[in-house]
Amino acid sequence: MPQHPETIALHAGWRRDPATKAVAVPIYQTTSYQFDDTAHASRLFGLEELGNIYTRIMNPTTDVLEQRVAALEGGVAALAVSSGQAASAMSVQNLAHAGDNIVSSTNLYGGTWNLFANTLRDQGIEVRFVDPEDPEAFLRASDDRTRAWYAETLPNPKLEVFPIAEVAALGRPLGIPLIMDNTAAPTLVRPFDHGAAVVVLSTTKYLGGHGTSIGGIIVDGGNFDWAAHPQRQPALHRPDPSYHGAVWAEAAKPMGPIAYVLKARVTLLRDLGSAMSPFNAFLTLQGIETLALRMREHSRNAGIVADFLSGRPEVSRVIHPAHLKGRAAERAARYLTRGHGGLVGFELAGGAEAGRRFIDALTLVYHVANIGDARSLAIHPASTTHSQLSPEDQLATGVSPGYVRLSIGLEHPDDILGDLSQALDASGSSRKPLAAD
Repeated sequence: MPQHPETIALHAGWRRDPATKAVAVPIYQTTSYQFDDTAHASRLFGLEELGNIYTRIMNPTTDVLEQRVAALEGGVAALAVSSGQAASAMSVQNLAHAGDNIVSSTNLYGGTWNLFANTLRDQGIEVRFVDPEDPEAFLRASDDRTRAWYAETLPNPKLEVFPIAEVAALGRPLGIPLIMDNTAAPTLVRPFDHGAAVVVLSTTKYLGGHGTSIGGIIVDGGNFDWAAHPQRQPALHRPDPSYHGAVWAEAAKPMGPIAYVLKARVTLLRDLGSAMSPFNAFLTLQGIETLALRMREHSRNAGIVADFLSGRPEVSRVIHPAHLKGRAAERAARYLTRGHGGLVGFELAGGAEAGRRFIDALTLVYHVANIGDARSLAIHPASTTHSQLSPEDQLATGVSPGYVRLSIGLEHPDDILGDLSQALDASGSSRKPLAAD
């Protein structure tokens, strides 16, 4: 199989429809599948044979998406779900139960912070937040009931690349897998190449690229020795009463190194029902075909925007991987070898009110709560995506009162800059020199 993302995005997981010879992936818009006979049905439900049972658990269209994303990320198998939030939640719930904990980077999307700090806590799963600037902080925050570590590759909105290899290497001897959210950096970084065990993505963002379809996906790297750590990972080693006492670390062996993702499919997805619709899987596949090309253009345009903003007197700081200093710059150079991504943040000298005026003055750039569209997007996180966080927690994630996040699209850069320029003029920010950081 070719290893270049441009080729994988077009070919992985599919060649043609066996019945019609169609090259395009069909939309299998069905709930159910006819069993050959009762013995066939029994084998499927008993996991003696893999196959289609019910679209809440699997679907042929979704299966192609799962194979394609697994190939893009360098994993062995994937599980598509209804949203990125569902993927983040299930990636943790698959290992951690009431009384357990995980350790997470503070550099998170606001929705994930709320999920971890509130909803998972209500379910009895503690999430301990640490600053990823010091990889050893993950070790210090861990104990015997720590089941995983979690981080974002290119954190939204802080945009300081996570030290994947450093943290993954600390956790593996202890049996602690690193779960990486790679939503903002598909094709730019493959976390499995640096030691991550699980990757999650919101397919809503760059994978789709068209802003039409909510979805998420969990990818199993197949590179973590779950069997070697039965005490650390009891969810994969204790008998599961919902499958007649199956021990997933053992039951999955005949199928390959897919114990983690198999358990997620046949327990969490089956029971919670966070399934991706076949139509959304189809639309996401259409986006993935141009993903590598779009990520190059997103990166190019975002770099132009970051340079432009750094010369504007209304802007007190530009947040972009190419404008980082010190260790953050070193990590960006190490991991972002194929481009810096499409996100740009900046702080307005006039604070929160200037941020609101800037957003309201935009005419080309859309004001929406999303990233990764082909269109350019903007939002003021302190009053929207991160508004449920305390001021202290907002700052921990990288959100200041005057912070604006841009998701730079595929428009001509001159048109993007023209809209940003007139909105900056309208923001009424104090004219302060750019901070040297």
